[in-house]
Amino acid sequence: MVIVAASVETLDPAFLNAFRNGTLTREQAEAAFPHDRAASIFFLLQLSAAIAPETSTPAHGPHTPSGSVPPYAKPAAKRRRKKRGAQPGHPGKSRPIPAIIDAQQSHQLSSCPCCNGPLVQTGRRRVRLVEDIPENLKSQVTEHTLHRDWCPQCQKQVEPKVPDALPQCTLGNRTVALTAWLHYGVGTTTSQIVDVFNHHLKLAISAGGLTEMWHRLATVLLPWYEQIHGQCLDAGVLHGDETGWRVEGRTSWLWCFCTPDATYYMIGNSRGHPALERFFVDAFRGVLVTDFWKAYDAIGRTKQKCWPHLLRELKEIDEGSQGTGDWPEFAKRLRRIYGEAIRLESRRDTLPANTFRQRLAMLHKRMCDLSAAEWANLHTRRLAKRLRAYGADWLTFVEFEGVPSSNNLAERTIRPAVMMRKASYGNQSTAGAETRAVLMSIYRTLKQRGLDPLEVTVEALRTYIRTATLPPLPEKAKSTG
Repeated sequence: MVIVAASVETLDPAFLNAFRNGTLTREQAEAAFPHDRAASIFFLLQLSAAIAPETSTPAHGPHTPSGSVPPYAKPAAKRRRKKRGAQPGHPGKSRPIPAIIDAQQSHQLSSCPCCNGPLVQTGRRRVRLVEDIPENLKSQVTEHTLHRDWCPQCQKQVEPKVPDALPQCTLGNRTVALTAWLHYGVGTTTSQIVDVFNHHLKLAISAGGLTEMWHRLATVLLPWYEQIHGQCLDAGVLHGDETGWRVEGRTSWLWCFCTPDATYYMIGNSRGHPALERFFVDAFRGVLVTDFWKAYDAIGRTKQKCWPHLLRELKEIDEGSQGTGDWPEFAKRLRRIYGEAIRLESRRDTLPANTFRQRLAMLHKRMCDLSAAEWANLHTRRLAKRLRAYGADWLTFVEFEGVPSSNNLAERTIRPAVMMRKASYGNQSTAGAETRAVLMSIYRTLKQRGLDPLEVTVEALRTYIRTATLPPLPEKAKSTG
């Protein structure tokens, strides 16, 4: 007997929807499932064909890292509506004209390059500026003669300190600071730095020597790291995020806590409360903006959950095959609440205080009603449960000025660390992870504050060598506009 596969449309649509949404009742199952063996096999083949598009590829939710999704499973990028670059009418940008001319050259033809005939000089000329790296770019070796003199009062010999290099170090502060910034600030690998210095700058260094110097630099700059920690704890609005990391081949976690002008990275083997207790050494009184990771729930009193995370999940369900039943109504109402919250937030300073509070209370009531309603769709019930779990954390951005509705700042700040992870595969030791957290935090913070990481670090090292005290981490650079 040959069984010809029939279309999946022969299955009862109501049965299929209940099967997909997890709401199948015993009565529906008994009514749909045949008792004859051959018919049962045919029924199962039909059911398998009906759900195959949903189970043929792994499910990737909105919280799945992009690197964990295989390239063939990623959707094609949408075509841009506008061309890349500046749009018509925008002022153009070019490199600034150098303020100092270091050398001059004059060029004049002796004959026509086309016919090789004689030329008549016209006296006309034009100037072209070319800025380049000199050919003899190399390191400079300085011999420091230290005079040892006798102190009768202290009864010992004393000598001056060399402010351009750390004690017992043959590499100058500028080289140490530059290589550390290239590695921890830009993400250049250690082998690439070694190649550039050995072959192009003619400065012989080794990977082991650089690593040792970076450890020493992190030890010296540790007070800056602690200063950043304190500034993050004192922030009115703090963003948090975390991502996987590898230390000695074992799974660890990199945490990122940031404000618009400070970033604190922390690497440890915990993704739960022990890691947060290590960071939140004091009670946090500001607003913590995060995604839906449960470990953040015990921190602070006021929070803001990331709306774009939720909206992306709505979009994925809309585009899939599980947005059936009462899902469209739920998604529509939730998007309307968010849209009205955005509009109310933009009018916070123009509306009368009583009117603003009344409208905010109405939004809270609509969120509460949406989460407490009886829903049939599996995803609707799941997201309604999430709305109930976080309650007022959804509309904090409407109530308080300066609180965003998204955790975009933390996601953008943690991204450079993710790019470095792809190049370095993590850290080979715990000491290396600690050095990375310290220097990566410092260089990211300096960039946020518009400061030159090389000059700031070198000057701080000179002060530290002379006085044995590290100066405070500089604040934002003063605007010259």
